[in-house]
Amino acid sequence: MTTFATMITIPHKSKQFLVFLIKLLIVTAAFYFIYDQLANNDKLDWSKFQNLLKEKFSILGILFLLSFSFANRFLEILKWQNLVSFLKPISVGESTKQVLGALTTGIFTPNGLGEYAGKALYFEKSKTKQIIFLNLICNGIQMFLTILFGTIGLEIIGYWKWSLAILLLAFAICLLALLSKKFKIKGYSIEKLIDKINEIPKRIHNKNNFLALCRYLVFSHQYYFLFLAFDVDLPYLTMMATIAAVYFLASSLPSFQFLDFAVKGSVAVFFFGKLGVNEWIVVFISTLMWFLNVVLPVVIGSYYVLKFKPKWN
Repeated sequence: MTTFATMITIPHKSKQFLVFLIKLLIVTAAFYFIYDQLANNDKLDWSKFQNLLKEKFSILGILFLLSFSFANRFLEILKWQNLVSFLKPISVGESTKQVLGALTTGIFTPNGLGEYAGKALYFEKSKTKQIIFLNLICNGIQMFLTILFGTIGLEIIGYWKWSLAILLLAFAICLLALLSKKFKIKGYSIEKLIDKINEIPKRIHNKNNFLALCRYLVFSHQYYFLFLAFDVDLPYLTMMATIAAVYFLASSLPSFQFLDFAVKGSVAVFFFGKLGVNEWIVVFISTLMWFLNVVLPVVIGSYYVLKFKPKWN
């Protein structure tokens, strides 16, 4: 009897140890990637940055910028809580755990794909497809707003040819989708996807759309106020249109979360350079946006990853 019990106990302890190692690996890798990007970015002149911080340092200013980072993630947490309510109600605390834990998991995966798996692990295996679908809805509306405002932004700052090309591409995709509603790939069709979207109550969609819009306005205006803090004096409409164009084009490029600031920074340097803004200021602002909206949440999310107990058997 004792031997049999030992045989059962050892695999269970081994499984627990393996899960702990995986969680530790995720957190260690996340922090390594963050450190590597900050320490080895040759475009960052830390002496200039430190001098500017000493000159502009303000407790109220820092708290003001941090409030945007808090609002940005909190709105995402509310979005996820709202969408998951289609399956079962969860608390804000549980949604926080899932969103920040998944963000940490997805930091070194292309375009944050690890977030899909990260969130799914908090639910029973039978609900994996539903969770992935809800995450697509969650990210899809944010991407739609990024495309919409980005296209308008390109039009405002004079890149109307780019804007026209995007609109024509969007029209072609929509037309193709309508013509191929019955066309199936591995049993799935556009028609079936639309039906699944329509299964979600309108009140959930409406709240998701509203929260996504609020979130877009929050992080775009955080970018705007950072430029003001660095004494970049441009008309409000020009600044916001350029920010919208940067976010749109940067989001269209394949990337990793830990490289997000480098991609957005490169696109931002192109557009803001045309407006006469110094390259190093643009790079620092992009880095600060990444630090405030990715690094800080990942630090908190690391705690949730280490505390995570999988529901999958």
